[in-house]
Amino acid sequence: FTRLPTPPDPSSREEGRPAPSSLDTMAGPNLLGVLKSAMVSPSETHTQGGGHVRRTMERIPMARPSWDDEMRRAAMETLDSLHWVKGPQGKAFGQEFASYCHAVQGTPCQSGSVALWGALRLLDIGPGDEVLVPSLTYIATATCVSLVGAHPVFVDVEPDHWCVDLASLEAARTPRTKAVIAVHLFGQMCDDRLVEWCNEHGIAYIEDAAQAHGAVAASGTPAGGVGDVACFSFFPSKNLAVGGEGGMMMTRRENLAARMDALVNHGRDARLESHELGSNLRMSEVTAAIGRVQLKRLDGWLARRRTIAQRYDAAFSHLAGIRPPATRPGTQHAWHQYCLLVDEPDRLRAALDEAGIDSRVYYATPCHRQQVYAHHPQHTATLSVTDGIAKRLVAIPVHHQMTDEEVDRVVAAVTQASDAQP
Repeated sequence: FTRLPTPPDPSSREEGRPAPSSLDTMAGPNLLGVLKSAMVSPSETHTQGGGHVRRTMERIPMARPSWDDEMRRAAMETLDSLHWVKGPQGKAFGQEFASYCHAVQGTPCQSGSVALWGALRLLDIGPGDEVLVPSLTYIATATCVSLVGAHPVFVDVEPDHWCVDLASLEAARTPRTKAVIAVHLFGQMCDDRLVEWCNEHGIAYIEDAAQAHGAVAASGTPAGGVGDVACFSFFPSKNLAVGGEGGMMMTRRENLAARMDALVNHGRDARLESHELGSNLRMSEVTAAIGRVQLKRLDGWLARRRTIAQRYDAAFSHLAGIRPPATRPGTQHAWHQYCLLVDEPDRLRAALDEAGIDSRVYYATPCHRQQVYAHHPQHTATLSVTDGIAKRLVAIPVHHQMTDEEVDRVVAAVTQASDAQP
């Protein structure tokens, strides 16, 4: 028997856990694992795909965290140094990733959610302020606004690229609007015209780049260097990870750089005096060391994701009831997720499950309709595009560790599901 891995759940910024695979050298099988796999029921061998699949076929997960000898050496050398916090690795990781993103400063922190909260604090946003956020996103994009005492105002997304819609932003803008959190959804860059719109109205532009490591705007600027502040997540399912939880705040504004470092360290300056409200939000030296190695791999990983996405585009462009994602002209998509817009998502997902392929729906319940916002004035509001696609976006595996054979299996399963439609 082959023990099937439990794949990570990539539906959130704090999702999943590393899945054992032949490429994950920390999770090799042992005799106990083989014996246990022979004794458990089929429903216990995986959690994301539903029913049992043939044991001779390895399930294709939504993500496989990357781990190799250089990452292990970086982690162990950092541990052996006994310099585990506030050391050279975190500083170097911030500088290197900021340079990659054409920004002036990067500050590692504990998670992408922390980065979003920190971005709002940096921009002095709080009670009485409004922040425009798309409802088709992970919930942390909205709850960070509530956590600083401001009011999230939910807006719609584009019908083709699924990023925040400029017309919806303009309709929602009021004198109290202080910022927009623009999500580069699934790795797709937002419209470049958003920069001009924010500048025209004196509104801060916060990039939610949690899914956009390595994406490039039509202007040629990478995600992280477009807005006033950018926020990244390094959760294990992301395009770039750090061996655990992690995030980064980034800015292109010199006047925010020093405050950004202080914010994750109790608001303290070099003399250890606190000048503003902050907390211990630092990233550990070990995770920063791993992130530095992963950053060196990122371009190669992105090339593989883009190759897979091109294969999917060609295979799915004429299928009935299934629409492949559109890439904004002139941009470079990061393909954190490859989402199909599907007329019958349950049918497709059942077919994929039967073929031993994981899938996810993004985002079945938009933020404004979730129970945390049950008393929000927009809780029952209609956002026509968001409401129309929320339950129909089916993500299929597109991660860089997929083999050509696995890509072929996904193509075959999706194509067969389309052909089988009545």
